[in-house]
Amino acid sequence: MTVTSALLSFAVVAALMTLVPGVDTALILRSAVARSRAEAAVAALGICTGVLAWGVIAAAGASAVLAASQLAYQILTYAGAAYLVFLGAQMIYRSLRRKKVDAVQVPVASSKWKAFGMGLTTNLLNPKIGVFYIAVIPQFTPSGANALLMGLALAAVHVLLTMLWAAVLILGASLAGKWLRTEKGVTIMDRITGTVLVGFGVRVALNRP
Repeated sequence: MTVTSALLSFAVVAALMTLVPGVDTALILRSAVARSRAEAAVAALGICTGVLAWGVIAAAGASAVLAASQLAYQILTYAGAAYLVFLGAQMIYRSLRRKKVDAVQVPVASSKWKAFGMGLTTNLLNPKIGVFYIAVIPQFTPSGANALLMGLALAAVHVLLTMLWAAVLILGASLAGKWLRTEKGVTIMDRITGTVLVGFGVRVALNRP
């Protein structure tokens, strides 16, 4: 696996994770509908700053593990693969068992600075993002590549995708917001994302030396 192919493969996973409705999506939509497009964009910048911070933290951790022990890094790799399978299976199971979709409630900021801070803190207080990065960095780090630099590159890809999706949400807040909050919309996204995550996790577990 080359760096380019790793980044492209990660982009598929990151794109689907970005599309899954959650607090970040709800915050952008609510800001766009209740306040303004400008504040929604600033909130998105805050979210992206949080994503980048989590990427740096997780990449530094993975890099430290690799420097300490190749065996420990391999263990982290398989643990990450198992986590991806678990996360994907959980999404698929949830989509099959879902009876109704509860609306995600988020506060609406009253200024651009508050919007940025809200987006940043909302993201930083979500440990699932950190765990996700710790899980995927070993999977998408080619042999011989620097884990820290690769983690930063992966985070940059995720930030770019998040900003693009935020732009789509802001421009089509009314239509996208209604669809994302429907049972059908959430179910479809959960099944697609879950299937991809399980597939990546299994592939890594079977092919990783």
